[in-house]
Amino acid sequence: MLIRRAHFVDKGFSLVELAVVLVIVGLLASGLMLSLGTQRENATTQEAQRQLENIREAVIGFALANGRLPCPALSTLANTDSNAGRENCTLQHGVVPWATLGLPESDPWGKRFTYYAHSLFTATVPAGALASFTLDTQGNAAIKDAAGAGYDTASALPAVIVSHGARPGGAWLPDGSQIAGASGDEAENANANTTFVAHTPTPTFDDQLIWIVPAILKSRMVAAGKLP
Repeated sequence: MLIRRAHFVDKGFSLVELAVVLVIVGLLASGLMLSLGTQRENATTQEAQRQLENIREAVIGFALANGRLPCPALSTLANTDSNAGRENCTLQHGVVPWATLGLPESDPWGKRFTYYAHSLFTATVPAGALASFTLDTQGNAAIKDAAGAGYDTASALPAVIVSHGARPGGAWLPDGSQIAGASGDEAENANANTTFVAHTPTPTFDDQLIWIVPAILKSRMVAAGKLP
């Protein structure tokens, strides 16, 4: 019996060996889960960037057709309201007018896109004019790489669009409520002024921004015959 038992142990796995195998399998599985989670996060971030680029093109396309930028939509309307997502030209700050532009309401995290547009660029086109603004008109929005930074990375912008990312603070939801708790650089993108912050993601900042560059907007307006 003793010989047979020893023979069985030699041919099989000891408890220590089984424990080591289980630990290795667990580490491999957790690493795979982390890798898949990172891939999903990256894919979601890329989708948000794609949406922002589509919004910018839709905003410029609206200007080419109408001689002005679209006005923001009212942030506080639930999407069950018939006016939700439609431009409201009493506003400079709000959310992207998704219904007016024929775009999705929300980013990949289910939050609306914050949208600022200078009133000089969204004003009604005067009678006989091609556009509401001229080649000399300047915007007033500015991009910084940190809240309170003493310099701008971009300035004189007519419009800025923000996706607030996976971190919820400051974003507007489809029911018309704003998520509280924005802090630091993210608070600058949620406080309805003309200063915005854009930089690489950190543990406390994952907003994504895109903006209308005046020279590009105006050159496309000229090419479309909307500016002389």
